[in-house]
Amino acid sequence: MACAALTIALFFIRGVWMLRESSLNSQRWPRFVAPTIDTTLLLTGIAMMLAIEQYPGSDAWLTAKLSAVLAYVGFGIVGLKRGRTKGVRASCWVMALLVFAYVVSVAVTRQPLPWI
Repeated sequence: MACAALTIALFFIRGVWMLRESSLNSQRWPRFVAPTIDTTLLLTGIAMMLAIEQYPGSDAWLTAKLSAVLAYVGFGIVGLKRGRTKGVRASCWVMALLVFAYVVSVAVTRQPLPWI
């Protein structure tokens, strides 16, 4: 849970820096720290999946969570780096934040549709 909190906190901060066109976003440490935390989060997730013996494809909630994580990564890449305009980057950044909230709700409820 600490890795998830660090991941979203750093993603949020980098998005704010992007919106403000801050020079802090072009420093090396965010580009080093973020992938390090994300890799730790991924490896922890794989270890937990193996420990609880639930796998994407056979458990609907885990399939939904994995799909949402991939969407979060895609929106995040466009939001922080690849978006051609600031509007596109901002929209994708907000979408990534919303998808992350969905990932957390699926993880907590173990339901692919946690709002039902």
